[in-house]
Order: sequence, then structure tokens, then C-alpha cells
Amino acid sequence: MSFGNWKPTVVVQGILWILYGLLLQPEPGTATLPLLMDSVIQALAELEQKAPATEAGHSAAAWLLTAQGSGTHSPLYHFLLEGKSLNTTELDPPSLSPELRGLMGEVARHSVQDGKEYGVVLAPDGSTVAVEPLLAGLWAGLQGHRIVNLSESTATPPDAGVTFPDLGPTSPGLSDASPDVTSGDVRAVSPNVSTKDTDVGATSPEVRPGSPDVQASSPDTKAKLPTAVDSLLVVTLARGLGLNFLQGPQTWNHSGLGTEGCWDQLSVPRTFMLLDPEASPLTTAFLNGALDGALLGDYLSRTPEPRPPLSHLLSQYYGAGVAGDPGFRSNFRRHNGAALTSAPSLTQQVWGALILLQRLEPAHPHLQGMSQEELAQVATHATKEFTEAFLGCPAIHPRCRWGAAPYQGRPTLLKLPLGFFYVHHTYLPAPPCTSFETCAADMRSMQRFHQQTRGWSDIGYSFVVGSDGYVYEGRGWHWVGAHTLGHNSRGFGVALIGNYTAVLPSEAALRAVRDELPRCAIRAGLLRPDYALLGHRQLVPTECPGDLLFNLLRTWPHFDKNVKPRTARRASSRSKRRPPPTILLSTDLQ
Repeated sequence: MSFGNWKPTVVVQGILWILYGLLLQPEPGTATLPLLMDSVIQALAELEQKAPATEAGHSAAAWLLTAQGSGTHSPLYHFLLEGKSLNTTELDPPSLSPELRGLMGEVARHSVQDGKEYGVVLAPDGSTVAVEPLLAGLWAGLQGHRIVNLSESTATPPDAGVTFPDLGPTSPGLSDASPDVTSGDVRAVSPNVSTKDTDVGATSPEVRPGSPDVQASSPDTKAKLPTAVDSLLVVTLARGLGLNFLQGPQTWNHSGLGTEGCWDQLSVPRTFMLLDPEASPLTTAFLNGALDGALLGDYLSRTPEPRPPLSHLLSQYYGAGVAGDPGFRSNFRRHNGAALTSAPSLTQQVWGALILLQRLEPAHPHLQGMSQEELAQVATHATKEFTEAFLGCPAIHPRCRWGAAPYQGRPTLLKLPLGFFYVHHTYLPAPPCTSFETCAADMRSMQRFHQQTRGWSDIGYSFVVGSDGYVYEGRGWHWVGAHTLGHNSRGFGVALIGNYTAVLPSEAALRAVRDELPRCAIRAGLLRPDYALLGHRQLVPTECPGDLLFNLLRTWPHFDKNVKPRTARRASSRSKRRPPPTILLSTDLQ
């Protein structure tokens, strides 16, 4: 199908409604495909081939909105996504193959039950993505950034079947005015990560001050009452964030936000179990899908027609990059998401989403009796937790994702928080890894070498950083590693895959080591705020982490210049940052 014959105004929107309808009305007992993003893209492509002959636009919308069990989409999704009340429309969407219908039935709704996560698929970059918020963002983006005025009932879409009540201020303690939200409040996204972020051959890249500041922009709970919301941000991020934090202040510090999980197998994934059985619905997979929906929806809203088919867009986004931009792909969703909207703006969106829910669903059990001050406080804390604990932290693939072999022996717990952060390069593998497939293979190769040749219990490093936008869990935050002889119990060992004697890692990899990992470890109480950053060669006679990378480390905050290379013990004993001497653990001798 040529782009020139593509009619996005009717066809693309119709395809999303049809797909949503198929999600909500699965055929029981049908064969299914692996839970892969490639399968979702295949379903979209099949619908795109059928849609021009069906002219399905409005009937597909009715298919979704009249589907059984669509309660979570009504009335908020009904209102924001401009559903039509077409009760007399004959519902006759184009049929998918039984295999694809079975797949879409399995990813119909995102939910977390008994430690198992439903409605998620495995993407080519190794991340797990919730389909529901992704599709909601695509649909909202195709409408454009539709600004909903919260104080005027005329904002209700014609024939939407929802009577929108008066949304004037209800709390006398807050102002009834707020700067209107416009499409300008949502920043342009593509590209947010420059080519330099993925360039692994640079010898003297510009060292940026770090990822967007997600901590300094703490929202003000005394902000003015929002008067408008952006439907794109509400249906992807704001609604979920607001509802997750409605249970009260006691949950704000232990929200379970961004919990990861493990697939039963990576080649043919069928079951996804969360690592924390008490996780909230705002898992890493849900937030990944919400961010992808927001980013792609924003892109679609700014892309002139003819827009590309959605299957083509998703193939690029979960592949080499949209429109040839390697920075605009799923690998860098957190960095791009941090640039999409500011913390104060997102707080207004979360608050506005709660106002909408309160008025559209007056019987909602968590919203009854909530004052506007209380809603504002919930929005503030939800945004703070999301921006600091998720957007501001690196995406870490857990051990199960890269296929780690079991630990041999009994691991030793670290005594946290630690005071040191040791930087390594792997030297071998020498080429930087730029894809999940390559990075995961490198991790398995290093683990085999460390276990079978070195005789160690596990891969030695605490974490390993690829050039694909991801950090890979080694021994993690809690177990003593085997990375820095004599010092394994006193600091985290982080290695960048590659040989950095004469070249430097990608900027994204540098940002993870310089800013994101330490910042998140400090926030979680795992690393002391006054930690010292050291290159491997400062503690052990070695050329690691490579001449060029070590020279760059010398310019970073927290670098301890008092510890001279190859004189670690004498110099470190004079360091004011070193904790009192302790007896070396056996693993410190590795």
C-alpha cells in the first residue's frame, strides 16, 4: 500500500477503534501468538490492509464503546476520545486471523493479579510494554492535542453520550483560575536524543549536564486550579498516576511504582510474572506503554498528512528509530519522556484528570469526598514520584531478561549504603553493543567467562551499561560483587561494554553512569550522598577503564582526585570519605 493512497482521517482512526473493539471482545479458545510487539504490529498491518474496503470509521468507534466489559474506558475514555453514540450502527469490523484475534484478546486490558501482569508484550529492545495505554495514546494523537476546557460543558464532544457537569471550582480555598493548557505546553519530542547519544565512536563528545532536571522542578501544591487538560496526557499518563496515589500519604513512599518482571521465556513469551508480587498497577510495562503512547501520540499530532500507517510507525519506533532518527525509539523513552512535559505541567494534568474523574464518575470509591486541596496534593506527589523514581532513573534490564545463569554458591549481602562507585570498561567484548540481542549475548558471554574460567560465583559487576540505552543488572544493588580487588564490599562496580582506551562510550551510556545510576541509588538509600567516584585503575594495577574514559571521569562530580592510580590503599586510607576499616570479605579478594 502506498502512502499516497493512505487516507488517515478515516482509515487510521477506524483501525484503532477496530483494534480496540477486538481487544475488548476476544474469541475464547482461539489459538494465539507469542506475546510480542511484532505480533501487535502484524495485527495492525492486517487491519490496515482491510480497512480501506470497509470504511469502518464510526462503526468501529461504536464497536469499542458498546463492547461488553468496557467499564474502565467509560466515561473518561468515552469523553476524551470523542466516542460517538451510534446505537443503530451495524458492527461489522474486518476480521483478523484466528491467531491474531487470540493474541489481541490476551492483551485486551492491562491488569495485575496475584503477581502476574496481563496485557503486556515483549518489545525488540527487551522492554515489556502494556498495549492498552499505547493504543490510547495513538488514538488521542491522531485527534491532535485536543484541549479540554474543564469549566465549560460545551467541551463535550457532540453526541458523545456523556453529560459533562459543571466543572467550576468546588473548593473555596483555591483559585478558580489557571493558565490554559495549550498544545504548546507539551514540548516537541522528535528528536530529543541527538545522534550523539548513540554515537559510540566519538573521541571528545560534549559532556552535557545530564538528563533533564527532574528533581529541581518539584510542583507547588498551591498552584492554581487547572482549567484545561490535554487528552493525550490524561489517557496515557495522568489518569493512571492520579488513581495510583489516591490511597493516601502512607503509600507515597512505597508506591511500588515501576516494578519489573520476568517472562517465562524470551523466544516465545507467554507469561509475565512481576518481581514484586505487591506491585501497584503502575508497573514498568504500564509506564513504558504510557510513555510510548504519549510520545508517539505527540508525534502523530504534529505530523502533517498523509501520516504513515501505524504498523510502519511502530516498526520504526521499536526498531532503528522513527523517520531515521535513532534517538526517537523505544530505547530512549525515559529521556524523551522527561523532555515531553515539565513537572509542574504534568502535575496540572494529573490534577485535571482527577477532577474529570470526580465529575464524570461521582461514585468512584477513591474520589468521593476528596477536596481540591487533597487532589492537588495527590497530583504533586504522584508527579514527583514518577519524575524522580522513573523518568530520572535508568532503565535496567533484570537478570532474567538477558538470560543469566544461576548464582553459584551463596551470595553475600552488602552493608548499605555504600560510599564508592567504581567505573570499569569490559575491554572484551571490545565493540560497544547497540542492540538488546547483542548486549544480552555479551552479558551471557561475560558471565560464562567469570564463572567457568575465573571460577567466580557470578558475573563480577554490579551493573553493566550498554550503548543501546539500557543498563543490565549483574549482581545488583544488594550482593557483593567481584569487580575491584580488595574493595568489592565497599562500592558498586559498574562496567561499560567496550574498550575505551581511544574512544568514548555513547552519551546515553555516559549519562547513565555519571548521573542516573548514582542519583537513583542515593534516592533509594543505597549510595551515600557524599560517595566517591573512582576509576578501576585507582585501586588495582590495571589500565581499566581505558585512558580516554578515565580522563573523562576526572572531570565528573564526585571523582576523587586524591586517590592516585596504582596507590589505592595508601591514598584511600587518607580519604575522608572512606568508612572505618573492616575485615576483608572473601569476595573482596576476587
